[in-house]
Amino acid sequence: MSTEKIQKLREEVVRGAREIYAKGLVENGEGNVSVRVNKNEILVTPTSTKYELLTPESIVHMDFDGNVMGSNKIPSTEVKMHLAVYRDRPKVNCVIHDHSTYVTMLSVLRMNIPVIMEQQIIFLGEEIKCTKITEAHTEKMGSNALEALDINNAAILANHGAIICGKSVDHAVRFAVILEKIAKIYWGALQIGKPQTIPEEITEEHIKMFHGLFACYPRRMRKKRE
Repeated sequence: MSTEKIQKLREEVVRGAREIYAKGLVENGEGNVSVRVNKNEILVTPTSTKYELLTPESIVHMDFDGNVMGSNKIPSTEVKMHLAVYRDRPKVNCVIHDHSTYVTMLSVLRMNIPVIMEQQIIFLGEEIKCTKITEAHTEKMGSNALEALDINNAAILANHGAIICGKSVDHAVRFAVILEKIAKIYWGALQIGKPQTIPEEITEEHIKMFHGLFACYPRRMRKKRE
């Protein structure tokens, strides 16, 4: 890939990172954003990201083996989780990890989010699952994230936050915002009573939209559409 194209992707990472910061999904020094360069390389935000000071030059270029390419910056400590998603999901071009407030509250409770809104189905998939608890910054966290993601575009990370993936930076940022919105609605509904889920028999069109437009699970999982 040309230097010019790499530079544009660096700018995309910065844009995505600044958007999740502006939307309150992360605080300075937490969370991370990455984009795919090709089938063997990614660009990822550096560790302890200061979003207001982030520049394209500070974005770390890495291969899928975890080797830093031409940079003295240290990548995000959660890069192993990002790489696990890219290796498993060829359609994914952006991964976001955030610590948004309501999702993180549910993560501490290790709660899934059942299907409570059509918007959730269209953009995120089905029930949003929480991972098993594991040590952060490890390969195991990546495998747990993939298990919880299943065919979805988002999952809750136990006692930690969220993992979101999409076909583009715009998609991933949008999904991160929607996930936090759904978590907030679910949390609020729990304070009032028992949230009611949407029956499967009236979700067919929304599920078709998800699979046709926004899903980025690997081909081998197509049978789960049936």
